[in-house]
Amino acid sequence: MRITSRFTIAIHTMLVIACFSDERKVTSKFIAGSTNSNPVVIRRLLGQLKEAGLVEVKKGVGGASIIKPLRDITLQDIFDAVEPADEKIFGFHDNPNCDCPVGKNIHTILDGHLLDIEQAMYNKMRQINLQELLEETKPYM
Repeated sequence: MRITSRFTIAIHTMLVIACFSDERKVTSKFIAGSTNSNPVVIRRLLGQLKEAGLVEVKKGVGGASIIKPLRDITLQDIFDAVEPADEKIFGFHDNPNCDCPVGKNIHTILDGHLLDIEQAMYNKMRQINLQELLEETKPYM
């Protein structure tokens, strides 16, 4: 399966930046403390988010900031920034038994359904933006 923890850590990272950037420098070390991950992992994700045009990162302890309006950043944007584009969401076993009627036809049976599921997921991710998630976070602050 394609979706890894990079996606949820990247969302978490973006929310930490959105929540705290007015109060302090949001460094990879600070974000790592919130995500309970290694600062190196966060720096790698920040690099991907920067390359996607979502954040700006100042070298050293300058911190990270979001460079687009939160309402304009969807979960799809974050997903595209951190997950490899050349992989399918659903992994498929390589060698189904072609002597079995199910094995021989499993791709014909499932491929269209899996593509529909994947498309529905992408459509939903395009409907959720970072501003909405920030609003959902505020009661916990």
